[in-house]
Amino acid sequence: MTRILIPLAISPADLPPPAADAAPVVLSGDTMGTTWSVTVVLSLADALPDARAVLWGAIQATLDEVVLQMSTWDPESDLSRFNAAPAGTWHALPEPFYTVLDYALTVSRNSGGAFDPTVGPLVDLWGFGPMGAMSVPPPRPAVEAARRRQGWAAIRLDPATRRAWQPGGISVDLSGVAKGYGVDHVIKLLRRLGHRHALVEVGGELRGVGAKPNGEPWWVELEAPVDAGGADAERTEDANGLVLDSGSPASAHLPRTLVALHGLAVATSGDYLRYVDVDGERFSHTIDPRTGHPVPSRLASVTVLHPECMVADALATALTVMGETDGPAWAGRNGLAARFVVREGRGWREVLTPAFLAMAS
Repeated sequence: MTRILIPLAISPADLPPPAADAAPVVLSGDTMGTTWSVTVVLSLADALPDARAVLWGAIQATLDEVVLQMSTWDPESDLSRFNAAPAGTWHALPEPFYTVLDYALTVSRNSGGAFDPTVGPLVDLWGFGPMGAMSVPPPRPAVEAARRRQGWAAIRLDPATRRAWQPGGISVDLSGVAKGYGVDHVIKLLRRLGHRHALVEVGGELRGVGAKPNGEPWWVELEAPVDAGGADAERTEDANGLVLDSGSPASAHLPRTLVALHGLAVATSGDYLRYVDVDGERFSHTIDPRTGHPVPSRLASVTVLHPECMVADALATALTVMGETDGPAWAGRNGLAARFVVREGRGWREVLTPAFLAMAS
């Protein structure tokens, strides 16, 4: 079975349709420790080698700006300087950095701390930061010490002056939202340059605008955990209207899902994407800020669809931390289109929110 998701409305920002002589051109590069790819519909003149080179440079510079401001790996980034700043100091932030930090704190507040941009010390401790992979799980005292360096609520923002308050010892990590912002940042660049039809991807996070020259939308297949794609599923509905699709335990497959990314972004958080194995035990790279430990392994992945990739990126992480029960309930209450994939024996179980199902055909 193949499930098809169609946006409920046409995005006015993605009109008019491509010109008659337009054709898709693929550009790509490296950023944020991963890769980027942009498929953009260009006129014959814009597709000439010199014009393509200029466009590639503009895209790369746009993503380099995000890295220079928000990288935890670069000691000279604006983020690293904020993390190293003395206690009790205000710091003027560049507009992109301020925008991402402001949104990250909003998600932290709304999710009850399931998303926390100050989780950096715990990310490092569990081997997913600049310090490199761990060889043994950290001892409890070390986890508690890292948790004492958390505190998203202690960061204050001044919108009038675009400043952030460093209370002292707080280490911000925006890796759970920066890639999504990078995608949105590139979309804004393309629109400023007059390119309204494109599919942009950074490290697996995607957003599509407009359409292909033939009028088709940008079709994207949703990511599924390894060995979890392709077979039919049985569907049941719970009391909250959430649909549970259980892949056959014998085949361990999930339905194939295609999304028309017209005015939509998609982000997936999954423990199969990045993890470490220590003595046969798998530790997810997603850390629960509320416990200081990696999230449990039953919830294999969460996918969120939203018009903005920054939003989808952050919410996929927050819902992963909330888990297989609280995550779908919270997503349903907030009208989010989300898919949860849960390990169940030798098979898989999907939990699909009403907003996700509303797009299904």
